[in-house]
Amino acid sequence: MKIGFVSLGCSKNLVDTEMMIGIFKEHEFSIVNNPQEADIILINTCGFIESAKQEAINTILEMAEYKKKNCKYIIATGCLVQRYKEELEKALPEVDLFINCDSYDEFWKEVKKVIKNEKENKKYNLDYENRVITTGDKMAYLKIAEGCSNRCTYCAIPQIRGPFVSRKMEDVLKEARELAKKGIKELIVIAQDTTKYGIDIYGESKLAKLLEELCKIEGIEWIRFLYAYPETITDELIQVVKNNDKICKYFDIPIQHISDKVLKRMNRKSDSKSIKELIQKIRNQIPEVILRTTVIVGFPGETDEDFNELYNFIEQAGFDKLGAFTYSKEDGTPASRLKEQIHPMTKKSRYNKIMRIQQEISRKNLEAKIGQEYKVLLESVAFDGKCYIGRSYMDVPDMDGVVFIRKDNKQREIGQFTNCIIREIKDYDLIAEFKD
Repeated sequence: MKIGFVSLGCSKNLVDTEMMIGIFKEHEFSIVNNPQEADIILINTCGFIESAKQEAINTILEMAEYKKKNCKYIIATGCLVQRYKEELEKALPEVDLFINCDSYDEFWKEVKKVIKNEKENKKYNLDYENRVITTGDKMAYLKIAEGCSNRCTYCAIPQIRGPFVSRKMEDVLKEARELAKKGIKELIVIAQDTTKYGIDIYGESKLAKLLEELCKIEGIEWIRFLYAYPETITDELIQVVKNNDKICKYFDIPIQHISDKVLKRMNRKSDSKSIKELIQKIRNQIPEVILRTTVIVGFPGETDEDFNELYNFIEQAGFDKLGAFTYSKEDGTPASRLKEQIHPMTKKSRYNKIMRIQQEISRKNLEAKIGQEYKVLLESVAFDGKCYIGRSYMDVPDMDGVVFIRKDNKQREIGQFTNCIIREIKDYDLIAEFKD
């Protein structure tokens, strides 16, 4: 049988999908990219915010249309299913199987009930060792923990995925070594909050130690880590990033706001003063660092004064990368019960103002790169064939910009690192020429 996969939402979800692909591959299913060819379509959903829920439902309905043709079974799993399984079973009879995230220990058993494939009686769980990498042959995500224990008042992740649970360091390192043997050159370390890694099983954060150990793996040339909460970024972690050439000088620090009043209502553990001091400390220690953040506008009770404080801070801080979101009222979260919910038009207006000032900041930051030399990982050739497309240490895939390098007379190998000099900027991207 042929199976196609649709993975929605974050990179952590993608790793789960890759492990599911591995299970079906072990059972000699053919993996296809075209849903028109699939006998089974599996959708791994996201249920984080309202727009993600709607996208997931629309995708399920879209894939269900293929049951009128070749497709025999539709399977849905992931965060949306975890939150609303009973409601979805009633509303979407087109789906043959809904699997909760907390049922992954019996994943294949549940699948077999539907597809009636009795080839194997062995119990198959989602397994990091058997995952099939879908992000190309040079970059892979390395998930080091599940769930979250931060309990931010706007977030449903702890309800969906449960508390923060770290993987053992030896298991993470074993997976990383196997990825390196397969030719992976860039590891992106992910968790809901990477800086909490190890606290639950070792009694203290072990992210800095883990990064040092990853640096020792032969073949790995770039290491990144995403979602470093400000209150748990230690001096040790900053020094490890500073002193190891393999670790990209890049911090993704989701501050969410800068007003102490709003941060308190969000149940964030940091405050305005500590956030500002942390940013200054990182920049003092690592001058070439790239700082990325996310902020939420329109949180319940956010006044004009609160928003102006955030706006002015963003203008002054000059983040290299910034993502803004309008507050989404999520079922079952404490923030959904707060009074003073903000009007949608006000939220949209505040979002637009943030993005306009950030666009100007990004332009100035990128212009400062012109004339500088950077190491770039070549990933593909542009559609018009005139440029290679790559990324520097400043660019996380699917989040940030890219580097377009004009072709020269030399033949370049995709998946290799090269040096280039920045000549122009275009929106959020850089245009460069090969140095050699």
